[in-house]
Amino acid sequence: MSKDIPGDKSAKDTHYATLRRAHRDARRERGEIPTPVQDRRKKTSNADWKAPQLAPDQVLLYGIHTVRAALDNPERKITKLSVTQNALVRLETGPVESLGFPVEIVTPQDLDKLLGPDAIHQGAMLETAPLPVRRLSALKDSPLILVLDQVTDPHNVGAIMRSAVAFNAGALITTMRHSPTESGVMAKSASGALEMIPYIQIANLADALEELHKLGFVSVGLDSEGPAPLEQTLSGEKIALVLGAEGKGLRQKTRQTVNALARLDMPGAIKSLNVSNAAAIAMYAARSYLTKA
Repeated sequence: MSKDIPGDKSAKDTHYATLRRAHRDARRERGEIPTPVQDRRKKTSNADWKAPQLAPDQVLLYGIHTVRAALDNPERKITKLSVTQNALVRLETGPVESLGFPVEIVTPQDLDKLLGPDAIHQGAMLETAPLPVRRLSALKDSPLILVLDQVTDPHNVGAIMRSAVAFNAGALITTMRHSPTESGVMAKSASGALEMIPYIQIANLADALEELHKLGFVSVGLDSEGPAPLEQTLSGEKIALVLGAEGKGLRQKTRQTVNALARLDMPGAIKSLNVSNAAAIAMYAARSYLTKA
């Protein structure tokens, strides 16, 4: 009987090691586990990476849910899909020849170089044009909409967008200045919701609120010092909830333009919430009111 030689790898050991590496790489590609530090050293560091210059009509979307939702949106004009083999299987696109746009098979490292080392792209990136511009007049049949007064963080706006879709809001309205434009970061935070709700950017918030009033909306601004709780302030058949940026809150002109100011009563020790959490609570209250009205 032969004895095993220490340090010698059998074919079986090598086979299982290969399977383990393949499984680990697949999980890393899906964003389920982080890339090891030693691998990141081989990539462009955060300090060295520079975002590519995009044309005004160019948007890069990434992440499985985000890309899948964009592919399902008939209003999306798609230029190209860059995807790993594993992500292509997860997207379930069917034959790539029938998609109607180019499909490029890439590695995760290719997307890292383009999107940055911190982007959790899950092996999928879509190059598209921005969604068509929407007008406020199209919202006349929506009973609930959300208005943001200079909320600048795309992660917060994306999270709010996701909640807005969950509560069946008709639109998310923001200002053109001091608000994020359509982007991969916002879309990834929204996890597909960007394709499901109009994202309307307007030049002047006070003018937009006045137009909403003419369309029959009662606008309620969320303010920590509002005279009454939100539940006691809601009225009418169509509601526009208005939220300001964390810290600053609503601007003075906005406070003067809304029909009413209201607060979210919080009995606990913490008296303030992240704007995306406040938006979700406010929409729940508004939807409950509209259901009973």
